[in-house]
Amino acid sequence: MSDPAAGGERRTNLPLRSIFPAACEALRPFFDGANQWEGQSHDHLAYQTLKEHFPELTSQDVFIVVATTRRLFASGKFPPIV
Repeated sequence: MSDPAAGGERRTNLPLRSIFPAACEALRPFFDGANQWEGQSHDHLAYQTLKEHFPELTSQDVFIVVATTRRLFASGKFPPIV
């Protein structure tokens, strides 16, 4: 891992970072507040959809993308549409 103070890249999973915008777009419907059942989110469907769209992702990568996307939408910082 590079030193962020020195201006280097601190992220080590660059392939996951490269697909993240497209993954966020695929997950957008599952974290939209208007698309809930009885106040419950569609997280279980988000995991399944991500595995279908990106079969090369490991289970850990899928978890990371879903968790990060959930946090982005909950904070109101929607990722840009690709």
